[in-house]
Amino acid sequence: MGKDKSEKKDKKRKEVEGDGNPDVEMAEADGPKSPKKAKKEKEEVVILPEDLSPLAHPLAQKKLVKKLHKTIKKASKARQVKRGVKEVVKGIRKGEKGLLILAADINPIDIISHLPVLSEEAQIPYVFVASKEELGHASSTKRPTSCVMVCPDQKRKKRKDGEKEDKDDDYRELYDECYKEVAKLDTQIVF
Repeated sequence: MGKDKSEKKDKKRKEVEGDGNPDVEMAEADGPKSPKKAKKEKEEVVILPEDLSPLAHPLAQKKLVKKLHKTIKKASKARQVKRGVKEVVKGIRKGEKGLLILAADINPIDIISHLPVLSEEAQIPYVFVASKEELGHASSTKRPTSCVMVCPDQKRKKRKDGEKEDKDDDYRELYDECYKEVAKLDTQIVF
């Protein structure tokens, strides 16, 4: 019996040593795949006009979409973003002001069809972007997001870091630019 136990221990040692080498190979194999993932993230999601909702008006152009995504990324780092229909509706009803960005490729559109009406009543400018995947990626989530509201005046805990305030000022300028451009767009609902 003593020999059986020692043989089992030897087998386990060999297995552990044998597993050590493939782990190293897998780590090397994972290295080249990382740039491919980065390229996939950088590629734009192409949405056909047929896939967009007929209610998606005003639809942001490419230049504005890039600014909006940049603003959303900075706002999500500062924790000044509301993601999803529930959070956005709750924020609008509480009277929070901001900029509402909706995805135009939501199906069925009934999920977000009430948001433009709510935002007009609350005098919050809104705009549609083509892709829910890009909207989700910009708001620092892995999941596609149907709507995002950027609330720069949202109550939050103040920190002592002076650097944090500088970043917030930079983000605020970008937000103000987007806000003005979206406000210029024709946001009246036509029946």
